[in-house]
Amino acid sequence: MHAVIVWWDLSASGQTIESLRRYLREESVSAFADVPGLRFKMWLSDSENDRWGAALLFESKEAAQQPLPSRATALIGYQPEIAQSFDVEATVEGRFEVEQLALRGLAFSKSTEGAE
Repeated sequence: MHAVIVWWDLSASGQTIESLRRYLREESVSAFADVPGLRFKMWLSDSENDRWGAALLFESKEAAQQPLPSRATALIGYQPEIAQSFDVEATVEGRFEVEQLALRGLAFSKSTEGAE
């Protein structure tokens, strides 16, 4: 397994966390659902520090090196300040109450949809 982490400082971009949430709902999340070898992708935001990023988990290093259906760099206007790949030493799933993991988070929360 292989992990990739990307992280942008949005302070020099015309994009905001809210506009990128819209991009997730309208395009990016569904596009990543069809990526071969992608086990998991989690988009991250830090509104206090105006940062945006993602953590991805792939079945192999080769899967992590394929072209991805993301327009984040083009929308934000520059490369992420952090873009690193890692070997995965171990994984585990803990106990959980909500079985479905897909389509969770602030981008799909009713409280943030109208806040754009």
